[in-house]
Amino acid sequence: MTDDTGMFQHSAYGVPELSKGYTADDNARALIMAVMLNEHHHLKKFEKLIYKYLSFICAAQNESGMFRNYMGYNREFIREEGSEDCFGRCVWALGFTLSNASVAENVKKAVWSFLERALPNCMMLQSPRAKGYVIIGLSYLNTIETNGYISKLADSLADQYEQNTDNAWHWFEDSLTYGNTILPWALLTAFSVTRKDSYERIGLESLQFLESKTLNNNIFKPIGCDGWLYRGEKPAEYDEQPIEACEMTLAYIDAYKITGNRAFADKAKMCFSWYSGNNSKNLSLIDPETGGCCDGIKKDGLNYNQGAESLTSFWIAYMGIAVYLTADKHEKA
Repeated sequence: MTDDTGMFQHSAYGVPELSKGYTADDNARALIMAVMLNEHHHLKKFEKLIYKYLSFICAAQNESGMFRNYMGYNREFIREEGSEDCFGRCVWALGFTLSNASVAENVKKAVWSFLERALPNCMMLQSPRAKGYVIIGLSYLNTIETNGYISKLADSLADQYEQNTDNAWHWFEDSLTYGNTILPWALLTAFSVTRKDSYERIGLESLQFLESKTLNNNIFKPIGCDGWLYRGEKPAEYDEQPIEACEMTLAYIDAYKITGNRAFADKAKMCFSWYSGNNSKNLSLIDPETGGCCDGIKKDGLNYNQGAESLTSFWIAYMGIAVYLTADKHEKA
């Protein structure tokens, strides 16, 4: 899925679709994946991938510090600026990369230069998910400046939550759509940085609400993208997306780290098991021949295409669980 430019966006089954080009979104997730793999396996091939995906993000950043998203196979960006969510995911990837001990110091200097250019845009964000990704990305840095951004962005998410929640609906919006987990996860992350109790309360309360809509009988069933879930209505059953299992897994891992409640660790494992067949169709999404991941679960079975979002989501979740399990063994010992 990766050539000398970056990671391709889509595939037809297991074959990359060159005509669909690339996105900064996918290369940001790919950068996180490559850094995690390099940290724990120390192979030259993963180090090379870090350079490749980081170079793509560098090329995607425009003069204002935002990020262009869609690039054609001709290496030309289609629009001058991508979505706010794209910006948030790029900041998440850059923050994670900058904080990782396995990354070369000269590479970190480059990463910091990209982040410095991006930071002034953080307080202009309107998308709650973009704010969430930025909070998580900046949480790795622990500087006075970035912690200030985290507090302001977390305050805006907390205010949005209080405005929308009621006795039966504990959420930030009138709907549950895509990337839902990023919102409670970001509040829990903000708590870990600031120790502000209201962030922990809202993070846990909203995570529990999301759990009530997506976990049943020890099976994770994310909100389907073919209709979503609106307040007072029933959730769409399909299509289930791999990114939701990834972010739910990571959020539960962090909830366990923050609270020490082992139930969160067990739920992280349950959400990760969605990939291997503990799901609504009892079907594994993992291609045993290639290590790729199917693009989702449809009403009639699997979507057998294996795009970048699915691939990176699985491997980021896999590495998250692998790190957790290693730490958990030491803790038990």
